[in-house]
This record gives sequence, structure tokens and C-alpha cells, in this order.
Amino acid sequence: MTTNLQNKAVLITGGAKRVGACICRELHAQGANLMIHYNTSKQEAKALQAELNLQRSGSVAIIQGDLLNMAVLTSLTSEVTQQFGRLDILINNASTYEPTEIGHINEDNWHDLVGSNLKAPMFLAQAAANELKKNHGCIINITDMHIEHPKKGYVVYSVAKAGLVTLTKSLAQELSPEVRVNAVAPGPVLWPENNPQFDEVYRQRVISQTLLKRVGEPTDIAKAVKFLAADAPFITGHVLTVDGGRSINL
Repeated sequence: MTTNLQNKAVLITGGAKRVGACICRELHAQGANLMIHYNTSKQEAKALQAELNLQRSGSVAIIQGDLLNMAVLTSLTSEVTQQFGRLDILINNASTYEPTEIGHINEDNWHDLVGSNLKAPMFLAQAAANELKKNHGCIINITDMHIEHPKKGYVVYSVAKAGLVTLTKSLAQELSPEVRVNAVAPGPVLWPENNPQFDEVYRQRVISQTLLKRVGEPTDIAKAVKFLAADAPFITGHVLTVDGGRSINL
């Protein structure tokens, strides 16, 4: 086993910015070629592609798509093989995150949150399965530390992420022994953008509940993904929680 990802082909959803972009930089530094999916973050995707291709020409491609569209889900993996000739790693990182309080949940909430957080990972895994088996590849799903302690007011999101954990374990069974399937469950790393609920009082309360008394960095998640992708050949069906100890202190 090598500890790098030289010439491995990676498909990552929602990889243009925030934690997704950090994962891209980490895997690219290990030698991987990347197909970075984005939906609306075109400028960020193009900037990241240019940045990484400057380091290694032709190593990064980008692709736009709405993951709620089944046609997109069934075509993404073939785009990777056309670009790089193979697919070794699927990272289901894209996620919609919004509150859904009982009494105010509608069908659009359900389709959006379950679609991005659960449906898309399932159908992408199914589309990628044969190619991943051929290459003894892996799938890494990005879930959430709140799966065990659902966040109040986020019913549908919590259900979807909990389903993603079950999907991780189910796929580990279904795709073994050729394909490993694991998940990373981040805790407080980056605060949601443009959400007044996450004010300074809220943030300090979260930090006080976290055993390490600080928030994490996107690199903490990226390194966990790199570990599962490159350095964990005997780990499958596992959820690696990266939350500074917060989930055991709630």
C-alpha cells in the first residue's frame, strides 16, 4: 500500500469551496486527479481548477450539475472516466443545509434536503460501483456529528444525514470486498454562511461544549478524508467523527 494517491481519479461533489475545496487541495497534493462537481459556484470552481492545474497541468476538470436531476447523477461518473480513463474514489460532499421546523415542513424541503444529502450519494454510488470495483476503489460520504444528537429545528436534514450513515454501512456490505465505503462526520468546523442563528453567542456555546474548546479547521476534515482514501485499507463501514469531542459532551 502506498500513502499517496498518485494518478488516482477522484469525483467530488460540491468541491468548489469551503470544506470541499480543502478536500480537493489535500487529495491533489497527494497526486490525485480531480473531477470537481459544482452546481452554482462556477467562479469558485474555475478558480480552484486554475490554481491546481497550475501546479500539475491537466490534473483537474470541473463539471456543473444539479444533483436533484437524475440525469446528472447517472452521467457524472462516465464524465470522469472519459476525462481520466478511470474512477477510483467517489466523495459525496455536496449538501443542502437549512432549518425545517415541524409545522412548516413542505415537500420542497424534503426533496431538496433528502435529494442532496441522501438520494444523490446513493445513485452516484450505484453509477460508480462497477468502475470502483474494477479499480478496488472507495467511497467516502460526508455526514454530520448531529446524526446521534439531532439539531432542534433541522428535522429533514437530520433524517437525511442519518440515512447517509445507514447508506454508508449498507454500501460497505453490498460492494465488499472490492470497494471500501466509509464516512466522515464533521463537527464545528465552518459556520454556515448568511445565517443569523449562528451568532457569536451561539458560537461560544458550541465551543464551550467542545472538549478541545475550539472549532476545527477545514484541513481537519480533508486529512480525515485523505486517511480513509489512502491509508486505511482495512477500514470499511466506519464513520469517523471529527468534532473535537463535542458529540460525546452534549
